Amino acid sequence: MKTSKGRNVVVVGTQWGDEGKGKLVDWLTESANGVVRFQGGHNAGHTLVINGVKTALHLIPSGIMRPGVKCYIGNGVVLSVGKLFEEIEGLEKAGVQVRDRLRVSEACPLILPFHQALDVAREAAREQGGVQKIGTTGKGIGPAYEDKIARRALRVQDLKHPERFAAKLRELLNLHNHILVNVLGSRNFDFGAGLAPYMLDGEVQFDAVYGEAMRHAELLKPMIADVSRELNEAHAAGGNLLFEGAQGTLLDVDHGTYPYVTSSNCVAGNAAAGAGVGPGLLHYILGITKAYCTRVGGGPFPTELEWEKEGTPGWIMSTVGAEKGVTTGRSRRCGWFDAALLKRSAQINGLSGLCITKLDVLDGIEELQLCVGYELDGVKIDLLPLGADDIERCKPIYESIPGWTESTVGVTEYAKLPVNARRYLDRIAEVTGVPIAMVSTSPDRDHTILMHDPYSAA
Repeated sequence: MKTSKGRNVVVVGTQWGDEGKGKLVDWLTESANGVVRFQGGHNAGHTLVINGVKTALHLIPSGIMRPGVKCYIGNGVVLSVGKLFEEIEGLEKAGVQVRDRLRVSEACPLILPFHQALDVAREAAREQGGVQKIGTTGKGIGPAYEDKIARRALRVQDLKHPERFAAKLRELLNLHNHILVNVLGSRNFDFGAGLAPYMLDGEVQFDAVYGEAMRHAELLKPMIADVSRELNEAHAAGGNLLFEGAQGTLLDVDHGTYPYVTSSNCVAGNAAAGAGVGPGLLHYILGITKAYCTRVGGGPFPTELEWEKEGTPGWIMSTVGAEKGVTTGRSRRCGWFDAALLKRSAQINGLSGLCITKLDVLDGIEELQLCVGYELDGVKIDLLPLGADDIERCKPIYESIPGWTESTVGVTEYAKLPVNARRYLDRIAEVTGVPIAMVSTSPDRDHTILMHDPYSAA
């Protein structure tokens, strides 16, 4: 008898990250047998609120909060094993079973202390040299991807071979310590308490890194897997899979506001490469977008508002929306919804549908502005340009839309939303050309309006 194959959904951020993907992945996992992270590292931060209890995840897929669901870390992720076990132990203290449900690709490149040291030193050197900082999280993500592309990375599979690991580690340490000391002047920087155990006179020490890696190796070995094979087998057996992106489309290293971007491809197409499945297995692409815009760190932001003056729309977004980075604690910059930006994201990702989050944050704002295009050098354009230089010169073109005074918090039926809230959502769908499939009306798992189920083939 022929087994029916599963249906797979990709969840991606369509703005500059922080769109609320974690909640939606958790919600959709009710229909999934497995959840997959396919890029990024522990620079991601997904917050879930379940029955009023908040949980922050950085590496482990958000589906871990659903009992019985398998979770996978794909080859496209750069992995700090130490941070992974910190997260595992935190979840286990909260009563969440993790180790027998988590599978880690043997092809994941490792983030090691010298990657973090390089990240911190480069940002410090930029600042000292009067150059604008990129705004990295300082967690070693970029340098780890550099080693991967240069074909010198230590990978999870190397942890199974101590002698091979040691030889590669010495070679990498020599290279990166040379850069730290002789190029970046690391002896002049304070690397903080997190890196102090590994550092001596500006250099990262072999024994400290190797010893920790071997301790972690023994703990990790039961979870190491051929993730590509397991995902394809699960699909063939009829299992539904959910692919969870980190960061957002406009932070994509190729398609974002370069150079103010992350170090990986955040777009839906990378779910195939970053997990080891064919693109034909990606059946529905769900784009997550806030009902307004936010951005952490440097880089252009055409619709940015002043957010520190009490009572202004930007202040409401920042305060009511609790706009602080999950990973860094940095305040997020806030601005009006940018439909022209979303049109670019829809094009790049091939979006099937949208999920609008944080609609409730806009409750009580008298008049909303919706960016429908830009003026660039006197010419009207309807798509966000690629690259920071052009975006910096864009002047947004706005449409005014009446706001609403009624509360949308906790609403679970579209028809019960205020009339003006529905008009606002309908206009977003009209301008972007992407239908709205879901609306989130609070951080809580159950406060979600479902208009189209991504796991439905209809």
